[in-house]
Amino acid sequence: MSPRAATAARTTVQAAGALVWRVHKRRLEVLAVHRPRYDDWSWPKGKVEDGESLVACAVREVAEETGVHVALGQPLPVVTYKNGDGRTKAAHYWAAQVIGDGAQSVMGRDDVVPAPASEIDDARWVDVRKAPALLTYPHDLEPLGALVDQWHDERLRTWTMAVVRHARARKRSAWNGGEATRPLTPAGTLQAEHLVPLLAAYGIEDVMTSPWERCAATVRPYLEATGIGAELRPELTEDAHARDPRPVRALLRGELTRRDVPVALCTHRPVLPTVVEEIARRTPHRIMRQVPESDPWLKTAEMLVVHLAQRPGRRAAVVALEKHRPAA
Repeated sequence: MSPRAATAARTTVQAAGALVWRVHKRRLEVLAVHRPRYDDWSWPKGKVEDGESLVACAVREVAEETGVHVALGQPLPVVTYKNGDGRTKAAHYWAAQVIGDGAQSVMGRDDVVPAPASEIDDARWVDVRKAPALLTYPHDLEPLGALVDQWHDERLRTWTMAVVRHARARKRSAWNGGEATRPLTPAGTLQAEHLVPLLAAYGIEDVMTSPWERCAATVRPYLEATGIGAELRPELTEDAHARDPRPVRALLRGELTRRDVPVALCTHRPVLPTVVEEIARRTPHRIMRQVPESDPWLKTAEMLVVHLAQRPGRRAAVVALEKHRPAA
């Protein structure tokens, strides 16, 4: 990155939000908000706070401005424009749907303080055909157009699988207790804690993990925060995969076919080539280019978020991939 580009990146205001959608009376609707100070209609969004991830910001801002909790789906185009003070703002958007108050993933998020009426005085469901006339700013049409395109292509209704590589662990040479018990380092423990809001933002309600300690410890903070119970899957361990990778393939094929709620799978670096290969089988080349073509696939505590959709009469396919890693 050139010095000029690096300076521009530092001065760009990062914001995040979502286009919350639903089907009402067979019509696609989106949730827009009104700001009385500017008398404008736009999408719920806001600035990223210090130490906050984009995805955590997106669900927080939606909750503050609309009063509903959402789970993020596939990403939508990033909108870049000039602020009133002349600085550049980059607004990151996701498609999202409302989740019930009983969803356990909500417990993995920080408490939300509703926006005062002086900031947001109305949140309105609007038919996507009428939304362009309601929206104040032309740049808000870009993520709307992408959302509508996916709807017409029958790729908007998706399910999510997050593949997580375990957090930083003690070196093999520094641990005498065996591979199954090798623990996380203090830095790895912190990574695991910082994974909680990332997983929560996607509404993860099921967790499958290798039973080895470094994987179990990586998802433990999320389980403790949400009350979700993990499903221990021995086939996700290094040893089981080395003996026979077919059970991992079978597990992935099942998760890539259909599911009701978002799921996270936590595993080890040597297992990732098989996992990525199965994902690639259902991913168009233009999307798969976002994933490295060789080891290590994912860094420690990094997660690959897979968004899948299934058209009627067609097999399930990946419509978007994302990679996220908790802040150091």
